[in-house]
Amino acid sequence: MQEDALNFDCPYCREKLNLLEVLHESDLATIIALAASFGGNFQKVRAYCYLFGTTPLHLKATKLRILLEEMKRLFDSETFTFEKRSYAISRSGIVEALDIMVKRNWSKPLPNHNYLKQIMISISEREGKGAGIEAEKDLRKKEAGLMSGSRDAYPVPAEHVLPPMKSIPPLHLTEEQIAENKRKTRELLKSIGG
Repeated sequence: MQEDALNFDCPYCREKLNLLEVLHESDLATIIALAASFGGNFQKVRAYCYLFGTTPLHLKATKLRILLEEMKRLFDSETFTFEKRSYAISRSGIVEALDIMVKRNWSKPLPNHNYLKQIMISISEREGKGAGIEAEKDLRKKEAGLMSGSRDAYPVPAEHVLPPMKSIPPLHLTEEQIAENKRKTRELLKSIGG
């Protein structure tokens, strides 16, 4: 009786359809589309999603789709939050964390992403520390340049640099042209009260 409630006729072609089959096909199509967005990292992402107990696929396609969408958001934003604090992490850092998670031996399916987030926190802090060291080196280089009077301390962006000026050939005026220019200049000065 309940199975009949899930069957319906397509409003366009009048074909008999089952709601669960339509939803399953939609989930599978989304999974295939999401796979391309991870590029070469899809195998690690998929292996991580399997840690949540997403097999067999014909029963748990929706769960796999939701996990892949969450991972895509993580890869796209390169940030995550844990205990009300935000962290920035690179894509390579995310892949490194996924690799650690996949290589670990889990006896039960994972309940949430908290284990992954804890691993990503240490990677994020390591990346942040490295970026901080590089920023400090750049700052010290700029300070040294300022102290020495170098213009390299604050380089000018390429779009603000003017092209080199062309040399203007010297004007060859005759004595008559020079006398005429002097006369016009005197008249101009007299007219403005000078």
